Amino acid sequence: MTVRDLLTSTCGWGFPSSFDGPWVQALSRWQNGLEVAEVPPPRDWLEGLATLPLRYQPGEQFLYNDSYDVLGVLLARVAGRPFPDVVRDRIATPLGLRDTGFAVRADQRDRACAAYRATDGGLVEFDGTDGRWSAEPAFASGAGGLVGTVADWHAFARELLHPGRVLSAESVRLVTTDQLGPGRDVEAGLFLDGAGWGCGGSVDPATGRYGWVGGTGTSAHVLPSDGSVAVLMTQTLVDSPRPPVFLQEFWSVAW
Repeated sequence: MTVRDLLTSTCGWGFPSSFDGPWVQALSRWQNGLEVAEVPPPRDWLEGLATLPLRYQPGEQFLYNDSYDVLGVLLARVAGRPFPDVVRDRIATPLGLRDTGFAVRADQRDRACAAYRATDGGLVEFDGTDGRWSAEPAFASGAGGLVGTVADWHAFARELLHPGRVLSAESVRLVTTDQLGPGRDVEAGLFLDGAGWGCGGSVDPATGRYGWVGGTGTSAHVLPSDGSVAVLMTQTLVDSPRPPVFLQEFWSVAW
């Protein structure tokens, strides 16, 4: 398994399109989705994940999510300090992302939003302002554990469009260009829905639009060809890998 396999989400662990079967059920022991407070510390998490045989040899198939959690553990070990410190010192502070972290600080609590899940009976609160993200987690997820603001994501997007403070131009080119090629998204095509995968996000084959949709109802993309940025943060969870109608409508207006 190489760093490139982790960046391209082809490390051999991760979610396929079908959630049935004993292998995926075993994977779910170590991947709790949005239940960020229930994941054990990095060493315990990685040792637990390693008891599950790889679904594929590294480099063979795109599988969603796990590669970036493994990458977060690796970055912490290389740096010799916790992953949240690496994110803060290497990305957030240089880019001025004042509200980005793995928990909502006490001084941010009055600006925090509750999250809701849509049900047949209406919206039901999933997480309050004193809930899952109100304390630093035992495991800081590299695959989706951050909280932040629209302004912070827009500042990060500017680095993707005009690199130099944190990323090199060559790094951004790799991040925002499809790295999979034909046939490596066969089993997890539900997550990509015809798009490619750069590093950390999908790449639309028609437009080159790069970004991702978060499970808490967020969407953030950049379009390198014209330098545009589109960010939408809602308070309603997205329970399916396929973008809901409101996101599709948002994209149609944005582009």
